[in-house]
Amino acid sequence: MRRARPRPRIRANGRTVAALALTTATLTVLTACGAAPEEKAETGANGVKSADATSVADFGGMEKLVAAAEKEGELNVIALPPDWANYGELIKTFQEKYKVKIKSETPDASSADEIAAVKSRKGQKRAPDVLDLGIAFARSGAAENLFAPYKVTAWDKIPDSQKDADGRWYNDYGGYVSIGCDAARITTCPETFADLLKPEYKGKVALNGNPTKSGSAFGGVYAAALANKGSFGDIQPGIDYFGKLKKSGNFIPVESTPATVEKGETPISIDWDYLNAGYADQFTSKGVDWKVSVPKDGVYAQYYSQAINKDAPNPAAARLWMEYLYSAEGQNLWLKGYARPVLLPAMTADGTADKTFVAKLPAVEGTPAFPSSEELDKAKATLSENWDKAVS
Repeated sequence: MRRARPRPRIRANGRTVAALALTTATLTVLTACGAAPEEKAETGANGVKSADATSVADFGGMEKLVAAAEKEGELNVIALPPDWANYGELIKTFQEKYKVKIKSETPDASSADEIAAVKSRKGQKRAPDVLDLGIAFARSGAAENLFAPYKVTAWDKIPDSQKDADGRWYNDYGGYVSIGCDAARITTCPETFADLLKPEYKGKVALNGNPTKSGSAFGGVYAAALANKGSFGDIQPGIDYFGKLKKSGNFIPVESTPATVEKGETPISIDWDYLNAGYADQFTSKGVDWKVSVPKDGVYAQYYSQAINKDAPNPAAARLWMEYLYSAEGQNLWLKGYARPVLLPAMTADGTADKTFVAKLPAVEGTPAFPSSEELDKAKATLSENWDKAVS
């Protein structure tokens, strides 16, 4: 479930929950001519192969991990749009810091596409080394034994609820469902889900995609459920809410994108707060006064997760990438992109969080709670069954 970028496109995780048919087909075709990977550097002070290393200690320390990664010289990533949570700068700074070239493919792909690429490219040098996934895909991928266990140096600082106990995946960054509004076109911007039902917003409210496919849209429906006496175990009130919003004429079946926002086609957009906050910066020079608020009546947060392909063609570089993402530098770069890094509480406590970036985050009241995997599965099934009936 992902991403924000210009075009007509679907984001899931806004990446898609179901595979993007065209992208998946493209990935499948591309794998046909892949060659077997070359043998990579294997080793650490304890003679542990890079592909089997479960911590930096297996390499004999950070310096030797860097050497092994630079010997490989490459890192394959997929589904990382440069304008999503500041990934463009993360990729740039990693390449400047280390002698490892990042090969970024299909930035608009979905989490489902990532999993498909891991499976279809197994044994090929073009297989993705690392993955950024919606939590449901992280859990299912681990259950399928697709990921390599690896615990980054900052492992103990990641809350237990935000990681797999065996280190096969761990949350990275996240955000809250928010309401973005073009104050240049809307006299009074809505701040709650209850506000969105007002007649003054007729034909103006959009989601970032279809919630059966887009993670940000899925989050929007979940938040609406919480705002209307629903729960993590009962998303139906959120579906009913959007049915009511559609019947009133306020909700429009147009996927909100930077392009539709700039043109005024979707002056109110329900999306992750880090994407909406990014729009505010992006549109300042274009006459769009984009305001962002996290609705108090429906507070819903979601994190994405990192994982290493068990059969990564560049296993040392994959582990170095993880170490970088979970370093203070990497976490602050996500923070710079308005995303809330998983280590933010620990970094706030030890003074390593960039206070300038923290101050720019949209205000949120309370502490986030997260649905269980069973509740997520139930919500996805309910949406799949009832969404089209409610809003068609």
